[in-house]
This record gives sequence, C-alpha cells and structure tokens, in this order.
Amino acid sequence: MATAKTSSGKTRIWLWLALIALAIGGAAWVFYGEGVRRTVAAGTAYGAHVACSCRFIEGRSMSDCAKDKLEGMEFVRFSADEEAKSVTASVPLVASDTAFYREGYGCVLQPWEG
Repeated sequence: MATAKTSSGKTRIWLWLALIALAIGGAAWVFYGEGVRRTVAAGTAYGAHVACSCRFIEGRSMSDCAKDKLEGMEFVRFSADEEAKSVTASVPLVASDTAFYREGYGCVLQPWEG
C-alpha cells in the first residue's frame, strides 16, 4: 500500500511542477509576447522578400533559397506559389508575410493590415 501513496505523491508533484511551468510560460508570453510577435513579423517580412528575390529573380530552387536564412530564423518556413510568383514566409501561429514578384518592381511585400 505504501507504493500506491508514493506513486500518487509523485504524480501530484509532477502535476504541480507542470502547472507552475505553464504559469511562468503564460506570464512570460504576456510580458514579452508583443515584442516577440513584432520581431517575428519583421523576420517573416524580411524572409519573404529575400526568398522571393532568390526564387523569382535569381531563379534558384526554394531548397537552395532556404540556405540564405540568417541566424535566428530557424523557425521561419518558406512556401512558393509558382503560378502567383509569390513566396510566403511564416512562423506557425505567430506571423506570416507574402512577397510577390512584379515585373519592373522586383519582389514587393503584401501590404500589412492593422
């Protein structure tokens, strides 16, 4: 019977540790979240523009263009729309930006909203 209490006690401790970690993470997001979102939004805009230029001006493959990411852009993902001649850079659940190739103008970002 002692093992049942020990097992139950360990479960309770892990539950409390998980709740504390969640509370700390939530507080950090409230405090730093807007700054992180803005920084990520700038990174996705930059990434979309550079990847669009790489793909539609230089004619390189998207896998080769991904090599041009700067340090700190590990979470930015690129996807190209060959028909629309656009590249979207995104960090899931945080930010996304699209750049379109326009003849005579190069790659231009989709206007930001808000």
